[in-house]
Amino acid sequence: MLVDTGLGVASLRTAAADLFGSHLMAVATHTHADHGGGMHEFSERLVHAKEADMARSAHYHIPLDLDTWAPERRATIERSGYHIQSALLTAVPAPGYRIANYRLRGFEPTRVLEEGHVVDLGNRAFEVLHLPGHSPGSIGLYERCSQMLFSGDAIYDGPLLDTLPDSDVVAYRATMERLLALPVSIVHAGHDPSFGRERLQALARAYLDAKPVT
Repeated sequence: MLVDTGLGVASLRTAAADLFGSHLMAVATHTHADHGGGMHEFSERLVHAKEADMARSAHYHIPLDLDTWAPERRATIERSGYHIQSALLTAVPAPGYRIANYRLRGFEPTRVLEEGHVVDLGNRAFEVLHLPGHSPGSIGLYERCSQMLFSGDAIYDGPLLDTLPDSDVVAYRATMERLLALPVSIVHAGHDPSFGRERLQALARAYLDAKPVT
């Protein structure tokens, strides 16, 4: 199982061919460009039902050249805690690569996921947790026996984005309440280092304190 596939600026399958066997299931925790950009390369492509149409249409395409962004869009991201430079890439895959030519590619899901579905790998099984807020179809993949969680962007140890066009603070609060109660040993998030349950609870509580019910 491959969890998320980056921007797709270069072939992930080629770059990591030594890691990928002949049978590989790619799961998108959500379809933002930095998570679903390489999904089209894989024969098995799983995504939550609420983002299946977005996957097909490449709904979340973003220009990598930030000079093309509207000032309001840049300001929204900066208010969330991210300092924006001139581009979203710090390196390019080949000499002469032009970030202005980047286009997010859509993909056709081969399996549409819902809350409670199981991604069964034979020797391991991951339960699908619908964790909306950052995006409508954000999911986590939870292995109950080890209490391991792949959380995507539902939670990570950095500034959380809830002001994007499809974000929902009310849904995000419900996701944080759910994560507070989830028995977790380790969280592998969509960004930044992995962390344990104590840090998970601290991050969730900090979000809830910062976003009170109105």
